[in-house]
Amino acid sequence: MASQPGFFDVEERYAALSAAGDRLERRSAVVGFEIFRPVLDAALARSDRSRGGRPPYDAVLMFRILLLQALYSLSDEQAEFQLRDRLSFMRFAGLALHQVVPDAKTIWLYREQLKQAGALEGLFRRFDEVLAAKGFLAMGGQIIDATIIAAPRQKLTLEEKATIRGGGTPEGWSAAKRAQKDCDARWTLKRGRAKPEPKGAPRQAIQIAVPIFGYKSHIGIDRRHGLIRRWTVTDAAQHDSRSFPALLDPENTASRVWADTAYRTKRNLEVLERRGLSERIQFRRPPRRGLSELQAKANAARARIRSGIEHVFAAQKHRMALFVRTIGLARAQVKIGMANLAYNFVRLA
Repeated sequence: MASQPGFFDVEERYAALSAAGDRLERRSAVVGFEIFRPVLDAALARSDRSRGGRPPYDAVLMFRILLLQALYSLSDEQAEFQLRDRLSFMRFAGLALHQVVPDAKTIWLYREQLKQAGALEGLFRRFDEVLAAKGFLAMGGQIIDATIIAAPRQKLTLEEKATIRGGGTPEGWSAAKRAQKDCDARWTLKRGRAKPEPKGAPRQAIQIAVPIFGYKSHIGIDRRHGLIRRWTVTDAAQHDSRSFPALLDPENTASRVWADTAYRTKRNLEVLERRGLSERIQFRRPPRRGLSELQAKANAARARIRSGIEHVFAAQKHRMALFVRTIGLARAQVKIGMANLAYNFVRLA
């Protein structure tokens, strides 16, 4: 009798998880997920089941699974395994022990339906309404930046790369090969500085450039709360400044906009002037000359505020291990969009 499973064993396990500080439970309590049901139901093409068949999985349950994928950088197969294996994941998704866990193909199909319906924008708008109702209004100005999200590298010849860049399909590719090759992601160079410290030598910053293949996540956050308010996704080769107008949040009650030197272009400055916004974009150093004393002081002051957006990228790329496993720009937008939504959940909690 001592080894016989009891009726309240699962409840006791859940109570122990709660006592230990289950982060997923706290995040689940921040927002009632039912608020997303109208958007999800409108996006999913569900039959009337007049011909019978297995009933579909609950739309909100599947949405919770996509959030788990974004929070822990899980593939579809890993999401299925972890839902079977971890009680905390089951509780967050709303699955009981006796319920069937959605398989990897079902998770893929659900995300594909959201992609085809363009539902991410509606989900973001619904979450913005929740933030406003809780008093988290976009105030204090906005900060804009972009970061590169890596994707699996494609093994292509120089001729195939040139054909893809021109918008075509390499000759001789079968339908199966086309389905497995990402023709939307691009190579780019991520520039930075290394600071070696050899013995007896002065510290000197060295310019480095690392080639990365993937997509670029462009976001705009509000300065006061650090929540993502606007976002878009492009290939990694697109210049940061081209997405600047689309990231400006008209709901932000303050006029100041912070950004780094990549956004200081004539076009962007004109956009800010037309919209009545006050630019706080860092100054670019002229060729073969240094910044003036006033510009250097302004850059230092602006950098202290602008750097707040780096915390968002650090959370997504390190704690959430954001990586694009899907193929194509449309699917990458859903992947990165869900990561942005998941970050807002974590930030709000």
